[in-house]
Amino acid sequence: MNNSSRSPWHALAPEEVLRRLESGPGGLDDGEAARRLARFGQNLFQRAKPTSPWRILAAQLRNVVVALLAVAAVLAFLTGDPLDAAAVVAVLVLNVVIGFTTEFRAHRAMEALVALEVSHARVLRAGQWREVDARDLVPGDVILLEAGQSVPADARLTEAAELRIEEASLTGEPLPAAKDAAAALSADLPLADRATMVYKATTVARGRGQAVVVATGMATEVGRIGTLAGAVENRSTPLERRLDSLGRKLAVVAIGVAVLVAAIGYLKGVAFADLIQTALALGVAAVPEGLPVVGTIAMAIGVRRMARRRVLVRRLPVVETLGSATVICTDKTGTLTAGRMRATVLRLPDREIRLDDSAAAEPRLETALRIGVLANEASLTRAGDGWQAHGDPTDAALLLTAADHGLSRERLLEASPRRAELPFSSERLLAASWHRTGDTTTLFVKGAPGRIAELCDRVLGPDGTAALDAERRAALLESNRELAARGLRVLALAMKEGASGGEADIAGLTWVALVGLSDPPAPGVRETIGLFNTAGIRTVMITGDQRRTAEAIAGELALLRPGDQVIDGRELDRMPDSALREAVDRVAAYSRASPEAKLRIIAAHQSRGAVVAMLGDGVNDSAALRQADIGVAMGLRGTDMAKEAADLILEDDRFSTIGAAIEEGRVIFDNVRKFVFYLFSCNLAEILVLLGVGIVGSGAPLLPLQILWLNLVTDTFPALALAVEPGERGVMSQPPRDPNEAILSAGMLRSITLYAALIAGVTIVAFALGGTTCAFMTLALAQILHLGNARSAGPVLSLRSVLANRAAVAAVLLAIGLQLLAAFLAPLARVLRVTPLTGREWVLVVVLGATPAIVGQVAKAFRSGRG
Repeated sequence: MNNSSRSPWHALAPEEVLRRLESGPGGLDDGEAARRLARFGQNLFQRAKPTSPWRILAAQLRNVVVALLAVAAVLAFLTGDPLDAAAVVAVLVLNVVIGFTTEFRAHRAMEALVALEVSHARVLRAGQWREVDARDLVPGDVILLEAGQSVPADARLTEAAELRIEEASLTGEPLPAAKDAAAALSADLPLADRATMVYKATTVARGRGQAVVVATGMATEVGRIGTLAGAVENRSTPLERRLDSLGRKLAVVAIGVAVLVAAIGYLKGVAFADLIQTALALGVAAVPEGLPVVGTIAMAIGVRRMARRRVLVRRLPVVETLGSATVICTDKTGTLTAGRMRATVLRLPDREIRLDDSAAAEPRLETALRIGVLANEASLTRAGDGWQAHGDPTDAALLLTAADHGLSRERLLEASPRRAELPFSSERLLAASWHRTGDTTTLFVKGAPGRIAELCDRVLGPDGTAALDAERRAALLESNRELAARGLRVLALAMKEGASGGEADIAGLTWVALVGLSDPPAPGVRETIGLFNTAGIRTVMITGDQRRTAEAIAGELALLRPGDQVIDGRELDRMPDSALREAVDRVAAYSRASPEAKLRIIAAHQSRGAVVAMLGDGVNDSAALRQADIGVAMGLRGTDMAKEAADLILEDDRFSTIGAAIEEGRVIFDNVRKFVFYLFSCNLAEILVLLGVGIVGSGAPLLPLQILWLNLVTDTFPALALAVEPGERGVMSQPPRDPNEAILSAGMLRSITLYAALIAGVTIVAFALGGTTCAFMTLALAQILHLGNARSAGPVLSLRSVLANRAAVAAVLLAIGLQLLAAFLAPLARVLRVTPLTGREWVLVVVLGATPAIVGQVAKAFRSGRG
């Protein structure tokens, strides 16, 4: 005996299940229940251990920028310059604090399971029904299930009467699943088709049942999914990987340049203290101190912009990752579709009527709608200008359709009061209702087309009823198959006048029509998928629905491209990982997909270099949400477990919102590249200044503290302004960026080098003509005005283009103001060792400092004119 739902309990007879679990029809006695509780533990979900704050702090200290700053601080202290050392340490602490506070959150996907716990259960102990704490259930217990109750454990049904279970959060099925304790099932059925089983954390929608517990706690299907989610390792985002790679390369450059300058100085007989001072200046110059701060704030700005578009961001770096997304994996119900069943087609024996055509002139339409309203267990209530449906989604859809055509259930019942009813059951495959009109009782029936066809001997045609011969019967069943092939849920409608009011009436019926119901595409879905296609993003549907439904919806939404296919869950389970990796690029939809299958699908795409976003709302999606590069949960209908596992939450549940988020992600990535371009060209310019002057041996053009001031003030504020730069035109008409592509492409590196050389050149000229302070002020102005070169691929010459980002204008004015304070505020000037400049030197600073910006804008204008 084990505590696991993974055994094929659904395929075993109830008697065999009880035998294997060493239980019986009267349940367990108290002693045996206590022994099993000690063996298997309480029927609870385990909480995940939160990430230690110390581990988060240690991760921040492993940052390359932090390491370089630490080395610079040690060098400054050893050379007897406590002011420089204190300044560098202050910057180091600032970076660590910002990184720690933004990353400090526990990954609580497992903790969300607690919200799914059930408090009490009705259990049969020693032949007596008792109410016990659900935590004390054990395998072998016999439990009672009633409408409205949450299922307390995974269990094999022994009895079921009209039992239907809401399993959408676990299986993805939009409709309550009909259960049948006596069904003969094969061992390899997917979870959604196991009619003999009920699962923990699902809900009894209707009927009652009795079952024997087969798994509790973490051994249940929901607990197993939680374990899968907890086992998925946190993946670094493309931005994190790119910045880490950039930082390592920068460290190599800094060390190489410092060694080169030190070697040249040593050969020229420069004093050791001066060599250390130069190395310290190079170390500070090589480190873009503002990069972690600006990167974090840029992500925070992206979070705010996404919030305005109804996207809640739970992890900052994933904002940029959206811009690199190449594959969108999504569930169907409520995401691609509206999540509301609607009756869309009425197929009469001789014609088809679209039910959205309220002007259709056909008397039989009202007859069919009347059957759908009266053989119905749902209800409608007014909600503002619309209707709020209660009960079975299929029944509710029929009521809504009738209401659209002016048929009120209340008025119909007033005219034809109900005498008796027979609810739908999985055994009968139909629902029936008897109604009296005057002295006549009429029977109205709806149900599975095959079953209703067996019970009919006449058919309602345009000129009255006719005998239902074999040929007509075959035609009706072919109509059923045709509607099902469109992805519709199909019901047959029939009636019988002059009924007696008993179950024996359900024979000799008159066939009226077939009604096709669908969950229509949600507003904006087709347009968003088209936008993704233009943007080079593949949309893949993963659903718990049947294969035929998946094929129909995928075709309707234009997910299927030439050569694409739909794979069923059973086929997928038999497919090895290597074959799946080869097939994923040709699969547009997966049906009957299990939680493990979703993990495999995402991993297969990732193994081929894709950046995968996963949209889900149910417990069964949580592991896949964790595995994906971007996990996206639904804010309105999503389960707590799905939300905790996700990186983003769509507050309005609209598929089109993820399109807006991806667009924002692309804009953010472009802006990240802009400020990285800006910062690195400025830092490289500082390195080239020190390297150039060091080779000549003309003294120190810049002091470490001056470089630190430049990096923190004149670099940071302008770089921050780039984080809110408006997006370039056509951002969603470009293919996704290669997730392995460096932030700085070869073309950008060439531009960085050219601009850095230009800025360094004018600074060295200023140093040669006016000394250290003149070089310091020239370099500052050149870097500040270089912002215009970083803002756009085109020139920023017109007033409109300049004011398109008012933050950039404000940043330039602020940075210039701070730099003037460094020159004229005596205490700050003493700290930075800035000396007063003459009028001639100020003219020199302005002319030389503006030169790189003027050259850059002229070059961009020339390129734009040629293009």
